[in-house]
Amino acid sequence: MAERRPPGPFRPQAWRSPLRGPWLTSVLGAVLLVGMPILIVTGLLSYVAYGPQFGQALPPDVGWLRPPTFPWPTRPVWLYRLNQGVHVVLGLVLIPVVLAKLWSVIPRLFAWPPVRSPAQALERASLALLVGSILFEIVTGVLNVQYYYAFPFSFYTAHYYGAWVFIGAFVAHVTIKLPAMLRGLRSRSLRAELRTPTSEPEPPDPDGLVDPDGLVAPDPRPATMSRRAVLGLVGGGSLLVAAVTVPQHVDGPLRSVALLLPRGLRYGEGPNDFQVNKTAEAAGITPARTGAGWRLTLLGGPRPVELDRAALLALPQHDETLPIACVEGWSTTQTWRGVRLRDLAALAGVPRPASAFVASVQETGPFRSAVLARNQVLDPKSLLAVGVNGAELSLDHGFPARVIVPALPGVHNTKWVGLIEFRAV
Repeated sequence: MAERRPPGPFRPQAWRSPLRGPWLTSVLGAVLLVGMPILIVTGLLSYVAYGPQFGQALPPDVGWLRPPTFPWPTRPVWLYRLNQGVHVVLGLVLIPVVLAKLWSVIPRLFAWPPVRSPAQALERASLALLVGSILFEIVTGVLNVQYYYAFPFSFYTAHYYGAWVFIGAFVAHVTIKLPAMLRGLRSRSLRAELRTPTSEPEPPDPDGLVDPDGLVAPDPRPATMSRRAVLGLVGGGSLLVAAVTVPQHVDGPLRSVALLLPRGLRYGEGPNDFQVNKTAEAAGITPARTGAGWRLTLLGGPRPVELDRAALLALPQHDETLPIACVEGWSTTQTWRGVRLRDLAALAGVPRPASAFVASVQETGPFRSAVLARNQVLDPKSLLAVGVNGAELSLDHGFPARVIVPALPGVHNTKWVGLIEFRAV
């Protein structure tokens, strides 16, 4: 079979880098072995935070792939900001590591013959799923962060199912390759490699114990750099990505260097000068819907309760400094003023609601409503906000009233609220 190898990348002579070998691949794999589980857990927690028990997570019905659900907590108030920030930032930071890992094992992807045994066929299948799914998750994730939907399918649905493909392939790959990774890590000294200015090729492994995948080039070129430099390049790339991503979670002047902020993100003016994820114009909201004729309807009790804006402002007002975080990664902390949701529930005649359905006056488009769990309604920091930072809410930020709940995904902090139904069961 060896004599019948196709030309090009299927021949070992095509891969001559002296830096490839089990040690470098194992070091990069160890980094991913730490980072990927965190990425997986934060992604699944983000899904849980959307309230799949209320049918409002996307995709809404995932069958047995649905993770265990629970009422998403409201404390600490920065919980979702931290979870989603870690998920987005870590996902971006690991991109240089993933690409370096793929470079380090690329000869393995062109091994010939492709399959020698049923066990190898299983390994190759898991590898194909692993590489394909991680590249798919990276590409769709980056495009979603930038609000650039160049694909003809739902990002949420595809990203969710793609994540489960990756999880399965990742678990299988780790199970198969963990012993080889540990042997590779032990084959060379990290301290010695970090002190070496120019690395020589790793020695051949005739027994195939340390290098079962044949990553060491049979005819390497002379070394022009070191494995230390490769790790420095990858680490430097990850640090650069972090430097232009993390500031999108920090209020103040540092935000100006957040070059990986979502494209086209708008800001308000004056006290409303913070991120606008969906403008009133994009949502079809006009002053006519939110002007003098606007009413807030409270349902769930013996009879409907209707409040105009003056009546809403006459209720006890409270100030809370709370963050708001978006699934795309940005977040901000502002000081909100409004009526406690639990006070509105009592006014409606449902002092201990099991949940609350909140609807916007927006007539078209997604995320026009949200369901809040009991703990979210009854938390004393949960508000129907009418103002922010000492000023009236702008129309883009939800005038005349919007929900703001601690640790709730930003999209469920419904703007332009016109109706709240407090449900006893």
